[in-house]
Amino acid sequence: MAISSPSAPSFSICCNNNDYSTTPSRRSFNFSPIQTTRRLFNLSCQLNNSSSSNGFDGDGDLRHELQHGVSTHQRRRGSPVFVTLPVDSLSFPAGMMKRKKAMAQSFRALTAAGVEGVVMEVWWGLVEKELPRVYNWQGYLEIVVLAKRCGLKVRAVMAFHQCGTGPDDPFWIPLPQWVCEEMDKDPDLAYSDRFGRRNMEYISLGCDVLPVLHGRSPIQAYAEFMRSFRDTFIPFLGGVITGIQVGMGPAGELRYPSCPIQKLAWTWRSRELGEFQCYDKYMLASLNACAGEIGMREWANGGPIGASNLMQDPESTQFFRSDGSWNTPYGEFFLAWYSGMLLLHGERICREAETIFRGLEVNLSGKVAGIHWHYGTRSHPSELTAGYYNTSIRDGLLPIARVFGRYGFTMSCTCFEMQDAEEQQMNPVSSPEGFVKQLLLAARICDIPLQGENSASTLDDGSFQQVLRMSKFYSDGPGTPTFSFNFVRMDKNLFEYRNWVSFTRFVRQMSDVKSFRAKLGFGEGDMPLSSLSASATAGAVLAY
Repeated sequence: MAISSPSAPSFSICCNNNDYSTTPSRRSFNFSPIQTTRRLFNLSCQLNNSSSSNGFDGDGDLRHELQHGVSTHQRRRGSPVFVTLPVDSLSFPAGMMKRKKAMAQSFRALTAAGVEGVVMEVWWGLVEKELPRVYNWQGYLEIVVLAKRCGLKVRAVMAFHQCGTGPDDPFWIPLPQWVCEEMDKDPDLAYSDRFGRRNMEYISLGCDVLPVLHGRSPIQAYAEFMRSFRDTFIPFLGGVITGIQVGMGPAGELRYPSCPIQKLAWTWRSRELGEFQCYDKYMLASLNACAGEIGMREWANGGPIGASNLMQDPESTQFFRSDGSWNTPYGEFFLAWYSGMLLLHGERICREAETIFRGLEVNLSGKVAGIHWHYGTRSHPSELTAGYYNTSIRDGLLPIARVFGRYGFTMSCTCFEMQDAEEQQMNPVSSPEGFVKQLLLAARICDIPLQGENSASTLDDGSFQQVLRMSKFYSDGPGTPTFSFNFVRMDKNLFEYRNWVSFTRFVRQMSDVKSFRAKLGFGEGDMPLSSLSASATAGAVLAY
């Protein structure tokens, strides 16, 4: 990655690692210059190559067929809504579908409400749990078959990250056992902050192309996982499975684990600055090489000094304060390298996924984290530590959108239901609306589709209306790429009467269809949607 600045020494960011391919193919990607009030950057990333069909017999409980009174064209006039399945849809560690009758009843209710489909998180730690290249897709095949029978589409999420905080967490799904064993042998496969604290949520991107996993690189392991998924689910791809979101970091998001997973539920309210995750030996080796290339060895010793997260106040830090060193030649060098490594990681994964699923009618997507709790400051510290070089004088989201656009990826982001007026009562410098609008503009500029998500587990009418406003902000205008929404997530609260009424109203408003005339065939006459809302959803609640 090359960086030039008229007011600082000319230098280039070196993002090279030894390629594991015997005939490496290199591609150079140039990002358009990003104008700041002081300097112009021209970023260039150099990439290195990375180098069982299971059957399922239908469940006997699935005796119902859905006939729809609205056409596919009608349902897709507006923005389709998908619903993310419960984290524990499959048992751990067996990987089999749980609560089959409740799941079937829930799927029928979602279909009748006009929901387009479900989001199915496919956990690396479940499928390839014990041995490399040994995959168990059985539970996910059951879900896909059930979705097909209920008339729902499926978006599959390639979840290469840890779920939950530890073995005591009811939703605990660690990385595959054999990966954890390798991380125990070499702790530098995990991210590390300046205090030496290791983060096991996701493998450090510093070793992306190094053969650290039983002779394979992490990128190769991700690619082979996706290839096995493609080969197993090929009968459903394009028909039932219409989308694949590829995980790129913690929580599936393209970012560093700057804030521990335990804090993410409330981090914007505590104004967590986050910690730079650049202290494992692989990241340090890259930083050292880049600093050495420009003759600035003193810049190779790790993250910035004076970027303390302990104070949780940017103005109390040397690096993040308004006139801090983030806006100096050193700060620009470090942040360009740190964010450039993240972009390179995203680029590698996008390229692998695009190659694997090329020619299939599935929409590929990647996820960006909704980090908004310092959006009102000059330096945006929590975005910087997460790897987004986004400040009051620099657009750090547009380069991500360009990477996604280059490979035909849709961009996904959370926080669509959040409102500045509410968040700023607890944190005056937070601006979820500002962050999301900047992301929407980046997507519009790059002409890429967008998927919105909610952050809170339950939404009220005001939150649903906020999602509608943000979707309208993106969708207004001729020739706008498509917008869709993933509701996170399906649980018994969704099917409580008041919540269900709000949700179904929201689906109708998003779909821009005035009425749904879905009918459920029981063999003894058909039930209209109004009856289904009271009966099918009640069955789903009781069975959960």
